[in-house]
Amino acid sequence: MKIAVVILNWNGKYLLKEFLPSVISFSEEASIYVADNASSDGSVEYLKLNHPEVTIIRNKKNAGYAGGYNLALKEVPEDIHILLNSDVEVTEDWLLPILEVFNSEPKTAAVQPKILDHKKKDHFEYAGAAGGYIDKFGYPFCRGRIFNELEEDLGQYNSDEYIFWASGACLAIRKNAFDEIGGLDEDFFAHQEEIDLCWRLLHKGYKIKFVSASRVFHVGGATLKDINPKKTFYNFRNGLFLLLKNVESSRLFYILFIRMILDGIAAFKFIFEGKFNHFLAILKAHSSFYRHYGKIYKKRPKEFIFRKYYLISSVVYAHFIKKKNKFRDL
Repeated sequence: MKIAVVILNWNGKYLLKEFLPSVISFSEEASIYVADNASSDGSVEYLKLNHPEVTIIRNKKNAGYAGGYNLALKEVPEDIHILLNSDVEVTEDWLLPILEVFNSEPKTAAVQPKILDHKKKDHFEYAGAAGGYIDKFGYPFCRGRIFNELEEDLGQYNSDEYIFWASGACLAIRKNAFDEIGGLDEDFFAHQEEIDLCWRLLHKGYKIKFVSASRVFHVGGATLKDINPKKTFYNFRNGLFLLLKNVESSRLFYILFIRMILDGIAAFKFIFEGKFNHFLAILKAHSSFYRHYGKIYKKRPKEFIFRKYYLISSVVYAHFIKKKNKFRDL
């Protein structure tokens, strides 16, 4: 089974300089690709000069995470694709546990390693931690991360588990499964498109797995106080897209109604915190959702195999009202 590590880059030459060497050193089993989203910072020239062993795929435009990977992966023939962020440091033998799962579990279509914080290496990182879930109203959380609360890695999540979603920061997926479901949804552009991808895999009867023996370190560091309004826009808009596309009809409108109320509460919380631009971003997110409603609705699957998609009813209630900050306390 052949494997490819595919790094999507957009004006990230400084990240390639720092993190690509670890990928080259510790990925002997894989072919390495950099898919460049029309960078203007000299990234391609840097790769040609310093890393001729890396195959460069040049996209003609910045198509975002979803579009960028969809374009690039058409040119990658290997059986397993690992979608790897350019700000990820990998570790020795990180690919072996991932390959073992794919070789032994034909119905497992996607795998995520343990994702730790590059800046604080004994703690989980926001984007994926030890595997992802969502609640009934589409809010994502992870083993090791509830909203902005990041747990220390004490081995508490070292059990390999089937999960709901694998992080796009380091997502290993079978090429045939990726192609079968039509790849990433480009209407998401960026943020939460990997959750949608995994949900669609689950609707097809595939499984998603977290593998603790594989470790990577991600810079990431997304928190609400650090994000910009554009990221707020995509997170809230795409959360609604997720539900509209994937929740069965009998409960869809109730779920959307409650989700919109919760989003409204979040919007007013931003006002009280003096973050008016983020309040506007949520309004724009809902406006965009309504404009795209018909288009997204048409993408719903014919069969809703994975009906019980949520682990708990409301992670919002558990965290903000009951003050539960750790996954194992949910």
